[in-house]
Amino acid sequence: MQKDEVLIDLIIPKQQKIIIALIQDAILVFAFTFLTATCAKIKIEIGPVPITGQTFAVLLSGILLGSPRAALSQVFYLFFGLAGVPLFARGRGIQYISSPTFGYIVGFIFAAFFVGKLAEKGWIKTFQKSISAMIAGNILIYAFGLGWLAKFIPPQDVLKVGLLPFLLGDAIKILLAASVAPLSWRFIKKFKGQEIK
Repeated sequence: MQKDEVLIDLIIPKQQKIIIALIQDAILVFAFTFLTATCAKIKIEIGPVPITGQTFAVLLSGILLGSPRAALSQVFYLFFGLAGVPLFARGRGIQYISSPTFGYIVGFIFAAFFVGKLAEKGWIKTFQKSISAMIAGNILIYAFGLGWLAKFIPPQDVLKVGLLPFLLGDAIKILLAASVAPLSWRFIKKFKGQEIK
């Protein structure tokens, strides 16, 4: 599976000139940084960890951009938020490191990279593989998020506060993101008259 089969490179072919290619990549990276920030503002306050649309943007970045650009979009999301730009669902600035939800943001970087890597290996072609990639990405987010949250609340409350309230919403976001990938891939291939393998 070649990287040119990542969805965004099927939609917008890679430029041969290095400068133009770098500008194109920068625009895509910052677009997904902004999308993650926008989805952070779509939230339902339910306790220490709000329900937001961020994970949808994170998983989508992996599907569309591939591993390096997707991860970089989340690195910039974290960097700008810690620098004081109001991007996070709650809070901003370097003091956000002491927030109960900081671990989830760190997990975004690893999830975006991992889902992007699977996309580069062809996991966007079928719904079954696509949904498996989304679930794996979500597990990575929770691994970092719950681990960090455990520093702030009693261990017996971690799953009740940081996981269980989000399962239904996550299932919906995973289904949406996982549906986008194979349908878009097939549509673009057909539109371009390319063989669907």
